[in-house]
Amino acid sequence: MLPYYAEDVRFKDSVQELRGKENFAAMTRRLAKRSKQLRFIIRSALQRDDLVFVEWEMVISYRRFPESSVYGSSRLLLRDGKIADQRDYYDLWGDIFDNIPLFSSLYRGFMRRAFG
Repeated sequence: MLPYYAEDVRFKDSVQELRGKENFAAMTRRLAKRSKQLRFIIRSALQRDDLVFVEWEMVISYRRFPESSVYGSSRLLLRDGKIADQRDYYDLWGDIFDNIPLFSSLYRGFMRRAFG
């Protein structure tokens, strides 16, 4: 996917914000290195002019844990046909903890008590 990104791309998610295609590439390499297997499934996409919304599922297998899915969406802003700005939205911990029996009930219980 890197050929579709502008050299000065800005990327932001709930964990980090970075700028530049090389920094973005390094982040994707770190993610791939930490996982045993990683794949993305595009569930839907909508484009209007230079604005794209993508709904996705990231399926990741860590070395010590079962396969997990993280569900999210991305807002992409295009410039000259390349992704110049990407903002990802997802519930990283909820989706991961849902696949770990003890953590799942503790985390979901905490979230209900703390946030309704």
